[in-house]
Amino acid sequence: MIPLRASVLAALLLAVPWTLAQEPKPGVFGAAATPPAKPESKWTPLPVAPVPNLPNLGDTSREDLSPAMERKIGEEIIRSIRGDRDYLDDAPLLEYLNTFGNALVAARPSVRGETSYDYFFFAVRDPQLNAFALPGGFIGVHSALLLAAQTEAELASVLSHEIGHVAQRHIARMLGQQRQDALMPLAAILLAALASRAGGDVAMGVFAAGQGLAIQRQLNFGRDAEREADRIGFQIMGEAGFDTTGMVNFFGRMQAASRSYSDLMPAYLQTHPLTTDRIADIQARIREQPYKQRPDSLNFHLARARARVLQDESMQGLLNAKATFKTQLEQQSRFQVTAAHYGLAFVAIKQGKTAEAQAELDAANTALHKPAGPNVLTSSGTQAPNSLLAAMALEVLLMPEQKPEVAPQAVKAAEAARHQFPLSRGIAYQYAEALIADKKLDQAAVYLRDQVQLYKEEPELYDLLAKAYSSQGKMTLQHIALAESYVLQGATMAALDQLTIARKSTDATFYDHAVIDARERELQEKRREQLKAEKS
Repeated sequence: MIPLRASVLAALLLAVPWTLAQEPKPGVFGAAATPPAKPESKWTPLPVAPVPNLPNLGDTSREDLSPAMERKIGEEIIRSIRGDRDYLDDAPLLEYLNTFGNALVAARPSVRGETSYDYFFFAVRDPQLNAFALPGGFIGVHSALLLAAQTEAELASVLSHEIGHVAQRHIARMLGQQRQDALMPLAAILLAALASRAGGDVAMGVFAAGQGLAIQRQLNFGRDAEREADRIGFQIMGEAGFDTTGMVNFFGRMQAASRSYSDLMPAYLQTHPLTTDRIADIQARIREQPYKQRPDSLNFHLARARARVLQDESMQGLLNAKATFKTQLEQQSRFQVTAAHYGLAFVAIKQGKTAEAQAELDAANTALHKPAGPNVLTSSGTQAPNSLLAAMALEVLLMPEQKPEVAPQAVKAAEAARHQFPLSRGIAYQYAEALIADKKLDQAAVYLRDQVQLYKEEPELYDLLAKAYSSQGKMTLQHIALAESYVLQGATMAALDQLTIARKSTDATFYDHAVIDARERELQEKRREQLKAEKS
């Protein structure tokens, strides 16, 4: 996480608007007290045009927070979130969310805005049902919400709604009402991103600054903004070919949950105020649309299986997930059965059971090619090769418990998968891991050096490159690569420490020293700018 001293945090806290800082204080052992009444928001919504085009935002929304600054804020926050232990840095899950989410974006390209945002979708480990939008096109989903979505249309309704918040620049417009210097909203949002989820006292949570996934609690939108996001999300869903009743179904279950839990209102409803008017508005729009029925994709079920395992990786958590998957095997849908075996294979991987993992993966592939049961809506016919199943096969081959003689098989399988799924970043990482496991270190280093030139924002590539250099005994290059990984994660001081270690390494050449000195000057200047910003 971004290290901020208490004195700086205290100063920044004064800059946080009431709508960003206030949070209800929970009771003892999770019993929530009734949240205090919030003041009426002064945010004025823009009128939503009756035609299915996004409303034209005026220049007033850009007076205080430009789209470029919005993106910069989002990048700073996501850099912090990636360092949190609850960020689910799982390549197959990220692949599914980004493929799915960007398909929704592609249905309405105008949501990218005038700066053509590249949207990034990610998941965080959290038992509360919630999702949230960050400035600049970053959208997070809680693992519990991914599991609660009973259909892909329901998940589409949530992501489309959050895309609506980003497209309408609700965060920029909300911050713009404060009429502050651009750095102050930046500091306020970073402060909110670092606030503790566990404590009800916001000030104490800020000083803790150890758990950074509570941004959605500080960025509550007003009811008008929620309705605006509903309408944009509804249009995106329809244009992407999803059943728009999924939005009503999801909201209806959230509303029922709020009645069941009384004061313990689901987090999604706390941060996305739900009213009967909103549901009625969506229902009225549904009546004007032709009915669509779209089967859930296999990857939807596979991604949910991974999320179930990743949500709780404790011994008991894995046992609970295993029991759930065993029950799921009784379903008629072949996708459900395939996902259940896939989930059981993932549990076995976490438990280090190679033979069991391979057996369950084989069962998943067998189940996938069986005919669908009667009256089961699912994709029919021969199934196309699946990247998540291919990645799982590589996971099994690359398990630490595998014998060394399996490594050449892993390289061969990874090479084939890389050519079959050239856009899969997870499989690209697995190919490098296979080369390292098979002691093809020179080939791995060359491949990873090419990759870091093509994908400059992926710290995982630098971590793998550092691993390859370490196996080669190239200590200087190992620590230089680790420094670049830390830079991408926002840890400038840790990067400087790695460069210091690199300089002291016995194998450092004159050229290495020149590279280290130049990079060190750049990072020291960056650090001075950070300190100057904190002091201001």
